[in-house]
Amino acid sequence: MGRLPPGQRRIEGFPRFGSHLSRPAPVVPDDPVIELRGAVTEEFDLPLAALAALPRTEITADFHCVAGWTATDLRWEGVSFATLYRAVIEPALPPGTTITHVRCRGLDGWESVVTIDDAMADDVLIALNLGGRPLDSDHGAPVRLVSPGQYGYISVKHLSRIEPLATAPANTEGPLLRSHPRARVWAEERHGLVPGRVVRPFYRLFIRPIRILSARGGITRRR
Repeated sequence: MGRLPPGQRRIEGFPRFGSHLSRPAPVVPDDPVIELRGAVTEEFDLPLAALAALPRTEITADFHCVAGWTATDLRWEGVSFATLYRAVIEPALPPGTTITHVRCRGLDGWESVVTIDDAMADDVLIALNLGGRPLDSDHGAPVRLVSPGQYGYISVKHLSRIEPLATAPANTEGPLLRSHPRARVWAEERHGLVPGRVVRPFYRLFIRPIRILSARGGITRRR
């Protein structure tokens, strides 16, 4: 087994996890699309069938939760973000536009913002499959962002909107749980204001209660 990033502990399995997941996963539309908004010349929707027609790639990577656990050797398959960007997003931008950030949003309302450099990394995917099977609702059906080099809160589930941005958006989070703008796991960028090693013990306190709440949401969904 490989070395883990600072402050991470390996776990068995890959749990449904997140502070907002005490409720069931969102209902997937019959004809899901990814909305392309932001700095594009004209807003448009990309059907998932069109996404699936782009060249596919597969990676095996670890998933690092900011709370301190790591699920190892997950096999993802999908379309690299760089492929999607160059084939679909870049041609839709006004000439001369410089994109600095990308905002992603899921059907559950969760959002993350990444720099364009982080988004274009070789291992960043719009994932359709996990472990050789289509994503289930626990892990982001029908598609999700996967960015292995960043903490899990960047990897938006149930991806439904992508917005290329020409400037960094204003941060509206409070100081207590402010996310780091880059969230790189090997630099331990857990928090936007406090060094990662300082907030480790605080974040770990939330693992058990959030996991219980997340499981309840899953149980409710399956009834």
